[in-house]
Amino acid sequence: MAIPQQVTIVLNEVTKVYQSGEDELVALDKVSLRVDPGEFVAVVGKSGSGKSTLINMITGIDHPTEGEVWVGDTPIHTLGESALARWRSHNVGIVFQFFQLLPTLTAVENVMLPMDFNGRVPRRQRFGRAMSLLTQVGLADHAHKLPSELSGGQQQRVAIARALANDPPLIVADEPTGNLDSHTAADMFALFEALVDEGKTILVVTHDPDLARRAHRVITIADGRIVDDGR
Repeated sequence: MAIPQQVTIVLNEVTKVYQSGEDELVALDKVSLRVDPGEFVAVVGKSGSGKSTLINMITGIDHPTEGEVWVGDTPIHTLGESALARWRSHNVGIVFQFFQLLPTLTAVENVMLPMDFNGRVPRRQRFGRAMSLLTQVGLADHAHKLPSELSGGQQQRVAIARALANDPPLIVADEPTGNLDSHTAADMFALFEALVDEGKTILVVTHDPDLARRAHRVITIADGRIVDDGR
């Protein structure tokens, strides 16, 4: 596969307000941010600080109430749902805390699924690519097992392989180590480091300060604002 163009992420004065009855919750408050291609960024902060909302703005899972979100030359804040789905399938790999693997599909079938939706990888090459990705995350020997037959760490590795299926330039992970033991979590961050060395841009939300320090840059969020941004 051709290597996709690397992307720069820019948020301009992004505000996100959630309505709950007559009350308003400001999840993000005029956040501006730039992430350059090839950066490994950890996003930290207390629960409810706005970390996941920030990630959801970048992936287009949610829309800002005000402000702009650009990934490369694409104005994410202006796209409708169908356009966002197409854009995500080519540009973003998302790793969730709870894996979200389809329980009736084997590991290799779960990794092949994004390729089936995207159509970018020729059909005859999909199985081979999925096996190559499972080899990369150390799970080729478990390719034909169902998620229920895998440990939590193994399932998360399958989820990472799935996120890489269409070779996106950007990987976003929301608390990917939250359900893993410390050894497995450290191994996962080592995998992220290897992907950054290959040219990927990675954003990871984490509660673990020791893991966060392994990133190139740590962004701290409190009350919907970036209060520290250090390399």
